[in-house]
Amino acid sequence: MSGAPGLRIGALGLLSLCFLGSAAVRLLDAGPVIAQELAETRNPAGGEVGCTPADDVLLAAVTERSQQLEVRERALAERQALLDVAEAEIAEKRAALALAEEQLAATMAIADSAAEQDLQRLTAIYENVKPKRAAGIFESMDTSFAAGILARMSPATAGEILTLIDANRAYEISVLMAARNMGAGGPLPPENDG
Repeated sequence: MSGAPGLRIGALGLLSLCFLGSAAVRLLDAGPVIAQELAETRNPAGGEVGCTPADDVLLAAVTERSQQLEVRERALAERQALLDVAEAEIAEKRAALALAEEQLAATMAIADSAAEQDLQRLTAIYENVKPKRAAGIFESMDTSFAAGILARMSPATAGEILTLIDANRAYEISVLMAARNMGAGGPLPPENDG
């Protein structure tokens, strides 16, 4: 082969040049097709590969549902906060109620103790009154109250006062005195035939 000294190409070089030329032509022809495929497979919002119009609809539905769940979660968090506040208030009110109940129980215990002391004092006073005078007082007293006082007295003093009271009135007082212990299994008083 004769020719210009710089253009000497062997068979191998010529074959390589043909392959390169062929590749360049194919790339030029396939360029628009490749660009179109890349454009179709990219999501304009996120640049993710593989999204189709159906995928876009699904993604929009998932996003909307996610937003709804976030709204619901915030609402639940607000409700929980309100419940926590209400529970704290209830706990405070329960504590205040328990304290008030304790104070009321203490006050009632004091009142019961004072009432018991008053009844003991009154019983001692009536025991020291002459039986004839005490009998007159017991006849005018409420039957239930008289029975309560006489039940607290010593049996000898109470018996002496009962003998001086009208028989019917003494019977009523005695029945009430016996009835106080019937719940504890005491005997029933006999019926009065007249």
